Amino acid sequence: MRLLIGTDSELAAVVRAANEMHEADPSTPLLVLLGSASTFSFKPRPSTILVPGMPAGVIAAVPVLEEFGIASRLSSEIGLPGCYDGPVLELAQQWLQNIEPSLRAQARMSVVSEELLRSAEDVGHQLNVPVNAVSP
Repeated sequence: MRLLIGTDSELAAVVRAANEMHEADPSTPLLVLLGSASTFSFKPRPSTILVPGMPAGVIAAVPVLEEFGIASRLSSEIGLPGCYDGPVLELAQQWLQNIEPSLRAQARMSVVSEELLRSAEDVGHQLNVPVNAVSP
């Protein structure tokens, strides 16, 4: 299980990285979590891809990733409908805690921005999940 985390300000880099990861290894599940402190630069839509372990009500997704068959979920710090209400790394932590321990043992977390890296490494350390940065 691969987890890619970014923010709306890095949307292009997130979509590019997600596509590259998916094309390089289409058999390993990929989940993209995208956060925003304000509104998103696109119109979120309800996801059609089931993500076990996702907190109830978190159904908003990135339309372009859905079109490629890549699961995504959104977090919003201003309480947008269908989004996780809080920072994106908090959503990542909750999701990782909710999935089966055997899946979490296989999880790998990647972040697009250097500013998320330290916080992601803290979450990864707590849950024993490796973390790396992908270049935008």
